[in-house]
Amino acid sequence: MPLFAPRRFQPPYYPLQQPSFPVRLLTAFERAVKGALFGCRMCGNCILQETAFICPMACPKGLRNGPCGGATPERCYVDTTRPCIWYKIYERTEHIGRMDKLLEIQAPLDGRRVGQETWLELYRHWKARGGLGIALRDIFNRQNLSQALDRFFYELRQPDWWQGDDKPHPPTYEGAMSKLEARLKSGAFAVTAEVAPPLAATGASIEKKIHMLADHIDAANFTDNPSATPRMSSLASALIGQGSGVESVLQMTARDRTRMAVQSDALGASALGIRNILCLSGDHPRLGPSPMARLEPMDVDSIQMLWILRRMRDEGKFLDGRTIKTPPHYFLGATASPYASNPRFQALREEKKVNAGAQFFQTQPIYDFGPFEQWLEELDKRNLLGRVYILAGVGPLRSARTAHFMNEEVPGVVVPQSIVDRMERAADPEEEGIQIALEIMDRLKRTPGIAGIHIMAVGWESVVPRLVEESGIERSRKKPEFDIEQLLEPAGVVMSG
Repeated sequence: MPLFAPRRFQPPYYPLQQPSFPVRLLTAFERAVKGALFGCRMCGNCILQETAFICPMACPKGLRNGPCGGATPERCYVDTTRPCIWYKIYERTEHIGRMDKLLEIQAPLDGRRVGQETWLELYRHWKARGGLGIALRDIFNRQNLSQALDRFFYELRQPDWWQGDDKPHPPTYEGAMSKLEARLKSGAFAVTAEVAPPLAATGASIEKKIHMLADHIDAANFTDNPSATPRMSSLASALIGQGSGVESVLQMTARDRTRMAVQSDALGASALGIRNILCLSGDHPRLGPSPMARLEPMDVDSIQMLWILRRMRDEGKFLDGRTIKTPPHYFLGATASPYASNPRFQALREEKKVNAGAQFFQTQPIYDFGPFEQWLEELDKRNLLGRVYILAGVGPLRSARTAHFMNEEVPGVVVPQSIVDRMERAADPEEEGIQIALEIMDRLKRTPGIAGIHIMAVGWESVVPRLVEESGIERSRKKPEFDIEQLLEPAGVVMSG
């Protein structure tokens, strides 16, 4: 076990090409020292200085920008025998007063550097910056020493093709990219609903559900292999749904995509008229059916996806710096987990997502308002409530068994015992679940900072029209008082249908 960090989950990386013998000796020595001290995995893209000298690559998902939505103080949800490595990073960073340093958006791994030493790279960079003369100047000018060190290590961990920072990056366009964005910008209360793609090579079930939901929602989310279980692709489902009369929200999980697939899928979605993209890391293969998929770390995480997609849209650049002839158009969103980890830590992660490019959040289902309101307070402290649209999750329960499953098996979801007891005592569990959902929706409508709701009634989509009607939420398909087309026009977006 490392001296200064929890033991790692993953074995160390090894380089693609074998270097010279002296470099191999240095690499082996570095692996032994940093592995023993910090749990280092030899990713060759070291960010230990920013993570309180705990290697983030010990995370089973390989997340380099904070914990996933299933993080808890007690354990990693992928490997419950170990602590969440990012919770430990947050704890130690808060203790030494460097929490804001975690807002910096870290780059995905450069495969050319994976498995290689970093000490020799550090020496080359030091020498290129002036070597001993510059170092002595900084040492004797202690006022600048801290800034000089921060800048030195920033240049090492932020390559030219990335240049991640801790600053907000609001969209460069005016108006709206989608009807959903236009509605939110108008101040109207929005409604989105989740639709599970079929376990079949036909879109008939999607068309049926969309026709049922069309008069009650502003957009339909099409999930991307939830619970690591294969279904029809989110992109195909979104296109079928949009052709059936409702604007789609394309979900893109990092779990199944390399950085190349992220960029190509985004271009394709924009070309097909999909104007809303939700970025998420995705459920780990451990939650999926047997045989389990590969357990390698993800190529990119959700925050890196946001950073890449925002730059493609606003700067017209691919990750490698090439110019995009016709930049894509989309409204970028991310998931938020009010019950994961610690509200202070989670709020920092949400700020990082907003800085990277998230314009709206869809949260996990809300059942317990105490922790949810604490989370909102932490967002408010970071001035996020005016910078991002929050669509609070509502998950109607069909049975006591569903309540137990959500509470015990779904990472990032908390169902209070009082609600579980209500479901267990109910003579008609489905009706009780509907009443609970209506109570939650009523409270969410009156909660400051909430711009809409996101209904997750997967497999029970028929209940959505009733929830929207009985909750008193304005019909999203009624002709609104604002002019959607007027908002869409400045962004240069032409909406079909």
